[in-house]
Amino acid sequence: MLTVTIATRRGAFALDVAFQAPTPGIVALFGRSGAGKTSVVEILAGLLEPDSAEVRLDERVLIDTRSGYALPAERRRIGYVFQDARLFPHMNVRGNLRYGLKRTPAGPHAISFDAVTELLGLAPLLARRPYTLSGGERQRVALGRALLSQPELLLLDEPLASLDASRRAEVLPYFEALRDRLSIPMVYVSHQFEEVLRLADHVVLMEAGRVVAAGGIHEMSLRPELAAVVGSDSVGAVLEGVICEADAARGLARLNFGSGTLLVASADARVGARARVQLFASDLILATHPAQGLSVRNSIAGVVQDIREDDNEGQLVRVDIGGASVLARVTRDALESLALQVGSPVWVLVKAVSMRSHAL
Repeated sequence: MLTVTIATRRGAFALDVAFQAPTPGIVALFGRSGAGKTSVVEILAGLLEPDSAEVRLDERVLIDTRSGYALPAERRRIGYVFQDARLFPHMNVRGNLRYGLKRTPAGPHAISFDAVTELLGLAPLLARRPYTLSGGERQRVALGRALLSQPELLLLDEPLASLDASRRAEVLPYFEALRDRLSIPMVYVSHQFEEVLRLADHVVLMEAGRVVAAGGIHEMSLRPELAAVVGSDSVGAVLEGVICEADAARGLARLNFGSGTLLVASADARVGARARVQLFASDLILATHPAQGLSVRNSIAGVVQDIREDDNEGQLVRVDIGGASVLARVTRDALESLALQVGSPVWVLVKAVSMRSHAL
């Protein structure tokens, strides 16, 4: 468990945060620019001295100001990847990677040079200098260097912020591979929910130096506080499950979640693989009777759990669909004409092509 309690002030900005996140896994510090996310990771790394703090990584205490204890930064066993790669320009890729090895304690290394170059696809780049690399390649090298320091905690401070959309798409699969193959706790700072959706297990939502909500990715996707950051168009439930059927010819797969199933568009799904999908509230349709003769491939029976006002001048209806909940945006007129209220039975209609899905 990563346990963090921090209070500090820098000029007019006050940081006062407390959260716990399971380890291993990726906890995302998510929020607008200026929320204090980078200050948190700098304190975790020992680069910024707080007024008061207690940080524990499993059984290790990194800092406890009440007892006057603070582990020096170089002894915290933390890898840090910044927004810019910060590679040594006079070294080639091999030299930059081996610099990470120089920071490791004596003894056998859990993460080898060959394993890192294979995991991050760096073998073809080893002889090149940083100025010849693309932005995505530089970030992969920076990540490899951090991994070779044999970290017990990896801090990723908006590592894709300086990249355009195509470069982010190039690098994200490497972060997914890192999550799936190495059991290193990670703190991932971002203000892009697409990155959080693909990578995070736990989300800490920050605003103006404080934690406004925290929890698992599914729970957080339903929170109204999240909508205020991502915008009403991006509001939607995140579901996780296991692929039980895959039809590459039709580009479809069936996902088991809770006690239900979803047919999703996926050309490369593998039976038995875990997957995560986001169902946007604006894409879901509610019906009070089973639907027939429609192109919509998913019709799931559910029960209305909650109804709340939406910033988009509509209503957000939360529906239990069998061990999981989704959000559907409807107009007030639709809510009244369907006589929807808490406890109403409904059918949730979802197009297979409307879901954003990612393998886990």
